[in-house]
Order: sequence, then C-alpha cells, then structure tokens
Amino acid sequence: MNNGTVWFVGAGPGDPELITVKGRALIERAGAILFAGSLVSAAATRWAAPDCVIADSKDMTLEAMSAWLIAQAQRCETVIRLQTGDPGLYGALIELVQPLDAAGIPIAVVPGVSSAMASAAAAVESLTLPEVTQTVIFTRMEGRTPMPEGESLQALAAHHCTLCIFLSITLMRKVTDALSAAGWSPDAPVVVVHKASWAGEEKIVRGTVSTIAALCREAKLVSQSMIIASPTLGSRHWEVLAKSKLYDASFTHQFRRASAPSVL
Repeated sequence: MNNGTVWFVGAGPGDPELITVKGRALIERAGAILFAGSLVSAAATRWAAPDCVIADSKDMTLEAMSAWLIAQAQRCETVIRLQTGDPGLYGALIELVQPLDAAGIPIAVVPGVSSAMASAAAAVESLTLPEVTQTVIFTRMEGRTPMPEGESLQALAAHHCTLCIFLSITLMRKVTDALSAAGWSPDAPVVVVHKASWAGEEKIVRGTVSTIAALCREAKLVSQSMIIASPTLGSRHWEVLAKSKLYDASFTHQFRRASAPSVL
C-alpha cells in the first residue's frame, strides 16, 4: 500500500462553520485527524466518520506529532493535521512538513480563515480604507521567540498602517510602549478581540493606546486575543469617508464606462 496524503487544513478562527468547504469534505473522508486541541474547537471534527482515528496534539511534542502523522499515513489514504486559523500563519507547518518529506509522505495544504480576518469581522472594522491606509502588517511582539532584525514592533508601527498583532496579549504593555515610541497618539484607537467567532466566548475590547492595556486586564484577557491597531478603526461612524474609486460613477474600468464627469 502506498502512503496516504497528509493534509494540513486550516480550521479557521473558532466557529466550525468557518472551515472551508474543501476542509470539511476532507474531514468527512479522513481516516485519521490530529487536531490542535488547545486552539481548535473539537466541534471542528464533528463531520468525521465514526471509525476515524482522532487525536489531540496539545500535549504532544513536535517529534511525537510527526511520528503520529507518519504512522497514520502508512495505513490511511487521507490524514489531516487540523490547525487553527491558516496553516501558513504562526503554525508549525514547515517544521512538520520536513519530517513527512523525509519519510516520503505526500502533503497538501488547505488554507483557512485567519483570526485577524475574523477579529475585524467581529468588530465590524475594515483593515484598509482609501486614502487612510492600504497596508496590513501581520506581526507579533517579541517574547520567547525573537524577532528578526528590522522587524521589531516599533519599527513596523512607524509605518502607521494597520497592525494585526498575534500572540501578544500577555505583553500588552510592551505593545503599547512600542506604538507610543513609534509616534502613535495616546488617543489612537486599538481593538482587541478574544476568541473571535467562538460562540459564547468572544469578547471585544475597545480602547486607545493609553487605555487598552488596563481594559484588557479588567476583562481578564490572557490568551487567544488578536490586537488590531489601525488608523481605520471606528470609520463606521465617521461623517466624512473617502469612497473607493472602483465604484465611483466617474471611474471607467473593464466592466463599466464612466457615467459622470470626474471630480477632482
């Protein structure tokens, strides 16, 4: 029997219904699933067949996870590593792929909805706006994992674009210190979303650079929280908003001719 394929599937941010159609179809036919139980809801495995072998990796080392996946791929056609969010963002994707490559196990990746996107959706915020910012940076605060040269939060925050800051809720004071050092106003808005899309567990905390750390302490947020700092925050309530040129009546593109004169 040839080795089966190990699929790295993004489970999304928490709500099982935010997994992709392709991801769900793979779960339905999988012979074995290894899910990240500390971050992925067990409900994401509810579409698995009754005889599917399901294991939780939260107490496994990287070596144990690799060995489990290899063993299952030697007996099953379809094996899934179910990861939170998207496998390519802050997931141990390459660390797990390399041992599988060495063992001759075929692999494939199915993307998932990132917690950054789910958090913006929960807060009804846009990460980009015309003439405000067109750039989004995904990053984290330096902790036990060092940051590469030039990628300190202060250096990135100097761009004054949208920052989606992962894995940093326990370092909130350092986050706000970095924003302040980069020239962000004490009144600049910040939103923190805990467990975006998790039914009954999602929390949204809004504040500013000067207040958000205390507000997060009061809300007892110590894990699974996305920090978004952006000049776009709160734009839902702005009286004046630059509109997208794509939908402007004076804008001609491939599918529509301009129906009104351009206004400069």
